[in-house]
Amino acid sequence: MRISLGFVLISVSQLLAQSTPKEALLVLSKGNHTLAIVDPVSLKVIATAPSGPDPHEVIATADGKLAFISNYGFGEYNTLSVMDLITQKALPAVDLGPLRGPHGLQVVGGKVWFTAEAAKVIGSYDPVAKKVDWVLGTGQNRTHMLIVSQDMQRIVTANVSSGTMSIIEKTEVRMGPPPGAPPNGGGGSGGPPPGMRPRKDWDEIVVKVGNGPEGFDISPDGKEIWVANAQDGTVSILDFAAKKVIQTLQANVRGANRLKFTLDGKRVLISTLGGPDVTVLDAATRREVKRIPVGRGAAGILMQPDGLRAFVACTPDDYVAIIDLKSMEVTGKIDAGKGPDGLAWAKH
Repeated sequence: MRISLGFVLISVSQLLAQSTPKEALLVLSKGNHTLAIVDPVSLKVIATAPSGPDPHEVIATADGKLAFISNYGFGEYNTLSVMDLITQKALPAVDLGPLRGPHGLQVVGGKVWFTAEAAKVIGSYDPVAKKVDWVLGTGQNRTHMLIVSQDMQRIVTANVSSGTMSIIEKTEVRMGPPPGAPPNGGGGSGGPPPGMRPRKDWDEIVVKVGNGPEGFDISPDGKEIWVANAQDGTVSILDFAAKKVIQTLQANVRGANRLKFTLDGKRVLISTLGGPDVTVLDAATRREVKRIPVGRGAAGILMQPDGLRAFVACTPDDYVAIIDLKSMEVTGKIDAGKGPDGLAWAKH
């Protein structure tokens, strides 16, 4: 019996292929221009796919079937790359047209929310309709990262070069009658005309923080916004409801890249590309708890859904460090490509 070489090669590749686990860690490689799917149990890369040029951030859809990747390029690119996490194949990219420099990403309400730095806007993309269905200007320079509330009524962005945070809320507005209109608005018995009826619109408050705000997070109780100011090395703490800075911490985190709360809200982790450590702050006392050596610098931070571990992209060292959040020690490293940065969790 003769077996063709082609058949043997196909059979071997099928045997070697591994399916995407129910829960997976996604790691972007800026150096390799790839997205890696990592098994969080074995800590091994099970598949990679092209990420498009200059990938910076990645997010998975709620059903864990798709990943969207921002192709940044400091405003050179205008695409979101797409990966099918089940077939582990790249899909056609999303063309954002004039919305250049996409960076921050979040999936809420079935939409992919994004920032577009060069256009000074935030927007949302509908994967079902396959179109950008909403855009709002911030008027700020380098609108970089964003967080969208689960009810889609509030959005917070960090504006790096303006040194500001934008707090954007959907509020009820009512337009007044145009000049010369009848006193009753001309609505007759049918009620006020359309312009007089209450409707929802976006209200934006811009809050000055330190210089170079980039990484930020909202406390799990929703009361505070913590912002790492890369140029100052400080952390600004904002009262979310009052929309103002209530405290500035001299945290010594120059070059800060990301800031994340632990899921229990007790600790705050700050990565920096300007130093060898991840800084850990106590959220209640506002004091430094520890500095965890991770390498020559770090970028993306991702909390494991059970709150036991944090993954930190150590971009200069080409690995992802794993931090045990109980001992606050590095317990392992993942090789997922050169220059790792954006991290996300996918569950299907």
